[in-house]
Amino acid sequence: MKTRLADCPAYVTKDGSEIRELLHPALHGARNQSLAEAVVAPGMRTVLHRHRRSEELYHVTAGSGIMTLGEDRFAVEVGDTVLIPPGTAHCIQAGEAAALHILCCCSPAYAHSDTELLE
Repeated sequence: MKTRLADCPAYVTKDGSEIRELLHPALHGARNQSLAEAVVAPGMRTVLHRHRRSEELYHVTAGSGIMTLGEDRFAVEVGDTVLIPPGTAHCIQAGEAAALHILCCCSPAYAHSDTELLE
């Protein structure tokens, strides 16, 4: 199975980021995880949320920002990867200069029903 970013339609998730599903069980036959690219516009922030079941990885591929992970806040930039354990409140804000691009891997796969908005 192969997908191409340019062929994946974008949509907005519950947290407010623009997502392109690169591989997802509902669309591509993956079984245990999903991979998507999220884009957060310059200066914008996703809604604070958590996933009850999914462990999530964020890998920054472009831009920079501030990650909120539970009680911690820290800067992220290209090449950084963040582990988000199930049940952990999180959001991310893009820097003012450029959009923040993140690869998001979820296991089990991302589901709107597993996303709880906290604000």
